[in-house]
Amino acid sequence: MVLNNGSRTPGEDLETPVRPGGRRPAEDFDEPRVLDLDAEEESPFLRGQKRVPVRRGPLPRKAAHRLRLAVLVLLLLAGVLGAAALFYKYGTSSWRFRIDSSDNIEIAGVHNVPRSQVLEILGGDIGRNIFFIPLAERKRQLEEIPWVESATVMRFLPNRLKVEIRERTPVAFVQIGSKIALIDASGVVMELPAGNPQKYSFPVIVGTGASEPHSTRAARMKIYTALLQDLDSTGALYSRQLSEVDLSDPEDVKVTVADPDGAVLVHLGASNFLGRYQIFVAHLKEWRATYPRLESVNLRYDGQVILNQDSKSAAPATMALPAAKPPASSQPAGARPNGRPPRRGH
Repeated sequence: MVLNNGSRTPGEDLETPVRPGGRRPAEDFDEPRVLDLDAEEESPFLRGQKRVPVRRGPLPRKAAHRLRLAVLVLLLLAGVLGAAALFYKYGTSSWRFRIDSSDNIEIAGVHNVPRSQVLEILGGDIGRNIFFIPLAERKRQLEEIPWVESATVMRFLPNRLKVEIRERTPVAFVQIGSKIALIDASGVVMELPAGNPQKYSFPVIVGTGASEPHSTRAARMKIYTALLQDLDSTGALYSRQLSEVDLSDPEDVKVTVADPDGAVLVHLGASNFLGRYQIFVAHLKEWRATYPRLESVNLRYDGQVILNQDSKSAAPATMALPAAKPPASSQPAGARPNGRPPRRGH
């Protein structure tokens, strides 16, 4: 569109061809052209926008986030506690976790301890909820049985107990009064098993009493262990010749030797058990030839021997020990040239 002064209206296409004389083709006037007179040209300077006030909460954003997190944790904890309470109620009241009979109690490792003796302790738990059985208390009660060295009590869900027992190992018979029992290396006295007590082949320990404290008996058993280890250290197994061991006097250990010509009591003192016993073995036939009723031999004093016959014979005889060579089969390794073994002490 051209104004009278020849200028173009705003928004007019400058590339539209114009006929000579300043007039456009007729087809350009077929469709009316609409001008947006309300549009404003973009200002080269941006007008400042009016700030919209933002409504803030009563707590800072970080504090609100922490509060939401704490609420979430509390809800989760409440859910866990609720589930635990349900499981606890189910576990303590359901029949599935109740020990119905002794068939639900498995006992392993017993050879000398009767099963009935174990069930005397665990029998009270039959009909009880497995979660209410005090395992530590049952373990302590089982270990009070003399034959039991250690015990383990375990619960297996839903309703089964398993008991594993480790029994003591006897090392000797012990005579307490007129009663014969077994004893282990720590001094614990055990009843003879009901099955086959003859399966053990030990010497009998004498010189101990029923009222003797366990600490005293344990100290004596250390002497007994040292005695047997010393006598068997060369492989001669002299301990098999002993029928009794008297430990009543720790300063004078006395052993009874089961000899075919008669038992002989041998005083070995408190040390050098092997050397003194080898002297006895080397001279026994010689002494019997002189003293047919030989009853005891005292070797606790180095360099001399005291021979005692029975009460009907002559008084004890004291003689110096000759430098006799022990039997070749029993001579220990490292013996001195004169045949006497080196002195051994504790």
